[in-house]
Amino acid sequence: MRQATVDMARLAAMDTREAALLLKGVREAALRGGRPPLAPRAEIGESWQRMLRRGVDPERDHRSGLLPPAEIERRRAASPLAELLPVLREGLVSCSAVSDAVRHIMVVADAEGRVLWREGSASVLRKADGHGFEPGADWAESTVGTNGVGTALVARRPVQVHSAEHFVATHHSWTCAGAPLTDPRDGTLLGAVDVSGPLATMHPATLMLVRSVARLAEAELRNRHLTELARLRAVAAPVLCRVGGRALAVDGHGWLAGVTGMPPVDRLPLPASFRAGRVWLPSLGMCDAEPLPGGWLLRVVDEEAREAAAASRVVLDVSRPRRWSLEVSGAAGSWTQELSPRHTELLYVLALHRGGRTAAELAYDVFGDRTRAVTVRAEMSRVRRTLAGVLEHRPYRFREEVRVEVVGPGDPADLLPHSTAPAVRASRGGGAGAAGGDGEKDGTRDGSGARAGAGEGTGS
Repeated sequence: MRQATVDMARLAAMDTREAALLLKGVREAALRGGRPPLAPRAEIGESWQRMLRRGVDPERDHRSGLLPPAEIERRRAASPLAELLPVLREGLVSCSAVSDAVRHIMVVADAEGRVLWREGSASVLRKADGHGFEPGADWAESTVGTNGVGTALVARRPVQVHSAEHFVATHHSWTCAGAPLTDPRDGTLLGAVDVSGPLATMHPATLMLVRSVARLAEAELRNRHLTELARLRAVAAPVLCRVGGRALAVDGHGWLAGVTGMPPVDRLPLPASFRAGRVWLPSLGMCDAEPLPGGWLLRVVDEEAREAAAASRVVLDVSRPRRWSLEVSGAAGSWTQELSPRHTELLYVLALHRGGRTAAELAYDVFGDRTRAVTVRAEMSRVRRTLAGVLEHRPYRFREEVRVEVVGPGDPADLLPHSTAPAVRASRGGGAGAAGGDGEKDGTRDGSGARAGAGEGTGS
């Protein structure tokens, strides 16, 4: 018989003390390995398991040193989140339902979980100080346990954490709801926004509010990007009219502003170390790059040079909890691209199955539903625009001549903690060996970076 799960709406309707005692019983039973009266919510239970594997003490307050003021200011100035503060403040602080009446605070942290900004009720800010929830503090999940900032960053989705759902007991008088903030230009995780306060301020709608405001903030970044792209397009148009052959103009994130002599693409991701001169890109081959105001002019060199620069090795790095990358290398050099959560899942599955997967098979691997093949085809089309020289289709697979390696976390259970894909869940259990079964072409590495031959390790 399926066990009932903690329900936030029912908790909100209960007496505050009664609800806290119920959650405490759930937590204590779960930590003992027993059967709790109610099952913790999925995202909370998964976080607790991560904390137990890392050996975090559930009864002891964990705090790291605060960043010095100069470092806080440096991070604030460098963070794209700074320009989103007016949107976040309007939605989560200025709103009377969330400031004076309900007495919450808003906290904005960077992608490492370091608190950069706090605003809201003065009395709640003082209470937050007692929890070490202050500018410069480290609220990564691995440091302070399950919480609205760190867990949202790991899970890559909005999370509400109430009372004893916090892994560490000293935070049980606190309630919070957080959502990750992602850069729509390249999918980079920028940080998280969180609304927190004393237990009596908990409301199940808080999570929906935080999620909605986070989306508004991301939309603000998207609108600003479109404005910048329009400026680049005006500059690039006369330049592209004068150049011969195949060429395109892109911004610093690879978004297309203009093209000539070749089919258009939505986006051409660029390596982090991109600079002027001759450069190799997996989807285009060798290109000559020239700077433009706000972007780059890329001229594709001849087909013979493109073939000579074919990719020969791919390294998929899924060892970190929040950032994943693909390194492509060949005779012309190497190129690294950070991946979105979905593209990471798809490429991980293809590394497991070198023989290839149909769209229906990938849909089952990633969504547990073969009927979502159309969604898979759309995502794979985006992936292949960047990695045309690495991936084949019908079925989807890495090219036979490309050597594929996977770098996984030290513990298979920590593989892609945000993912609910059936194939990833199976690998977390120590199941499938990544990229195994194709002789010397493939290999895996554990979290230490040491390489194992095919069949010697797991893909996680």
